[in-house]
Amino acid sequence: MVKVTKKGNKSWVTFTLSPEHANSVDICGDWNDWQNEPMKIKKNGEFYITKILKSDNTHQFGYKLDGNNWICDEHSETIDTPFNSKNSLLKI
Repeated sequence: MVKVTKKGNKSWVTFTLSPEHANSVDICGDWNDWQNEPMKIKKNGEFYITKILKSDNTHQFGYKLDGNNWICDEHSETIDTPFNSKNSLLKI
């Protein structure tokens, strides 16, 4: 799930994921050249991270479970990639 709070030309974007079986979750997106960013874990088992991104933009992203299993956000649109896979699409 993705929650966006816009404030002028910046948006606070909180990504939350509740995978059934994962010890770690990284988020990767075009805003950081697809580098792994570890998500924090809540007591209830949800993983989350908040990013500050420029408003009025579109971004592609995905989640990497346990270092290698790529998944899309189930609440976001998806877009095909040149690698015969899909990325989540975030429109701010």
